[in-house]
Amino acid sequence: MTEELPGLDLDRLRAYLDHEAPGMISGPLSGEVITGGKSNLTYTVTDGSGRWVVRRPPLGHVLATAHDMSREYRVMTGLRETDVPVPRTYLLCEDTEVLGAPFYVMEHADGVPLRTREEIAPFGVEGTREIGRELITTLGSLHAVDPESVGLGDFGRPAGFLERQVRRWRKQLDASRSRDIPGIDELQERLAQTLPEQGAPAIVHGDYRLDNVLVTGDGRLTAVLDWEMATLGDPLVDLGLMLVYKEHSVTGGLSPATSAEGFPSASELVKTYAAATGRDVSRLNWYVAFGCFKLAVIAEGIHYRHSQGLTVGAGFDTIGEVVPILVERAHATLQED
Repeated sequence: MTEELPGLDLDRLRAYLDHEAPGMISGPLSGEVITGGKSNLTYTVTDGSGRWVVRRPPLGHVLATAHDMSREYRVMTGLRETDVPVPRTYLLCEDTEVLGAPFYVMEHADGVPLRTREEIAPFGVEGTREIGRELITTLGSLHAVDPESVGLGDFGRPAGFLERQVRRWRKQLDASRSRDIPGIDELQERLAQTLPEQGAPAIVHGDYRLDNVLVTGDGRLTAVLDWEMATLGDPLVDLGLMLVYKEHSVTGGLSPATSAEGFPSASELVKTYAAATGRDVSRLNWYVAFGCFKLAVIAEGIHYRHSQGLTVGAGFDTIGEVVPILVERAHATLQED
């Protein structure tokens, strides 16, 4: 009898893998939910000898286009031979009859996500600084990839990207409204009225941050994860959002690892990125404000699912508290733009 996991029927998964990849699995599967994520559900599964990772959308309330398994799978597959570290992908299943939702299977990469100051502390000040530098240089490497060269030339529509992004996240907010959030509608209007001129398009991760990468015990960044919002567009949205995450945690109120001593300051990160990519960062405040808006909408969506009892894992009960803080920071940042 295999262990029961929310959203993952191990017997049905094994039957699917036996049919689609004969010989991949050598025995009964066991697994567990990987905690920490607040969006798609992630599990490790093993047959006692090999280990894999399975990703699927959350249970219940799912925003349109927000949990696209095929996008994650395709972009990681495309980036496999580039300088961007990604897990090897194995199978994508879009047949919802198997697990009740689309899912994919990928390799179990070495390393762990670093979410809190306590988790990054063993690396020391200099080790923490190097992790921060590798995080930002890896982002630069991603934005240097030619989408056409990795089969992703049609992965998005760069023209009008920023305008569509502001509209899209307003729609996502409307789909998760359950309470009044002062200033958030005015924020969306300010962002729409002050759009910067877009830079050269690139592959955009969409949720780039320290706890969406894996780091080994010797400080190596081994894998960039959580590509569900990846597309083609203005890459400065990644940098802006990364700077928001540097100061705001959505991990249950814990101090983010990026606030640890030694981690590069926001100005150091921007300087390193600009030097590596040659991109104009003079309007970066707009991108930071947009990052605040986007993260506020994401957090509000998670808060909504939690209020409906449709989440798996700990740390959801306080996530809604960060939303008004992000809205306030965004308005203040736009004043400086």
